Amino acid sequence: KHPISPENENDDNNKNKNERMEQQLNQLTPEQRQAVLMQAQQEANQRIMQDMLQRMVKTCFNKCAGTSGDRLDSREQSCMASCQDQYLETRSQVQQALEQRQSGMH
Repeated sequence: KHPISPENENDDNNKNKNERMEQQLNQLTPEQRQAVLMQAQQEANQRIMQDMLQRMVKTCFNKCAGTSGDRLDSREQSCMASCQDQYLETRSQVQQALEQRQSGMH
């Protein structure tokens, strides 16, 4: 890397931002700090679930949709339903694991 490259600037900016955030967190009471951490964990969990649902739609569509035109035929619809059921079952298991992990943070 060049010493004055944008990459080094971004690294420095991120480092400064992280240091400021750490200083701000240290000024909070333990209860406030816990609330901030819980909110961050919930937001991360939401992103995980959104990503999973997007992958579900893409994966199931690619797996099941053929070339029958602009509508799914009955076989494709059945395939989509089964594929989505599998993903949603997995999502439920992941959600339970995340909740258990999150309850361990208390």
